[in-house]
Amino acid sequence: MPPAGRQVETITDVLETLDAIIADAMEEGSRVGYFAAIYRKMTAKVAEGIEARFFDDGERMERLDVVFADRYLQAYEAFRAGGSATRSWARAFEATASARPLILQHLLMGINAHINLDLGIAAAEIAPGPALPDLRRDFDRDNEIIASLMGEVASDLAAVSPWIGLLDRLGGRHDDEVIRFSIESARSAAWRFAVELAPLAREDWGGPIGARDSSVARLGGIVLNPGWLSLGLLVIRARESTDVRRVIDVLNAVEGPDLGVVEARVRQERAPSD
Repeated sequence: MPPAGRQVETITDVLETLDAIIADAMEEGSRVGYFAAIYRKMTAKVAEGIEARFFDDGERMERLDVVFADRYLQAYEAFRAGGSATRSWARAFEATASARPLILQHLLMGINAHINLDLGIAAAEIAPGPALPDLRRDFDRDNEIIASLMGEVASDLAAVSPWIGLLDRLGGRHDDEVIRFSIESARSAAWRFAVELAPLAREDWGGPIGARDSSVARLGGIVLNPGWLSLGLLVIRARESTDVRRVIDVLNAVEGPDLGVVEARVRQERAPSD
């Protein structure tokens, strides 16, 4: 694991650092390990895709993955040190101290901060200005890996959350109904944010990032407290496992999506506009 304060440089560095975070979470019984476990699965699948020449530009994809991951890792480091992270990550990390949110809500809090805030910044950083449009297809592939992985998670969570299926009837697995969040809409919003940042000089990013961070943090509040539907979530929570280590074990065992299926879904989504 890179020393504190040092940025990761390769996707291998990212995987090793995530392994260390997960190991610490297992030792401490910390819910921080929930998102870290899923993020590790996603990163490993991206690494597999780079090795298999799944992406149009594997070298660029690794740069994107490293810059993207470093924003999470720096936020985690700040949290552990008692410092300040972005509002979006501060809200996500603070939520891990509470057993009240569903496991799925903890995961979505991390995804909210990382996709809705960090991804657009990372994309604009590695593909500034006119270089950004050429990134779009690999950007969509990366996001489809996340969306497909979350589909696997939703099924596997039944082992530690036997009433999670009630979310179907509450509307929680449909766009913006229970938690007003979906990876699909987050992906589109992240791309729009990258488009906003890419033509700007880096010294002019502070205002847009600050405004975006505030908006994403507010969305995180809705993920945690979705109005009257919170009562239904409490019913589901009553049957969830309180064994944090067991939950992390279940998340560690989730199978990553098949890259062929990911590519087919990306092609299907892009077909109307191609």
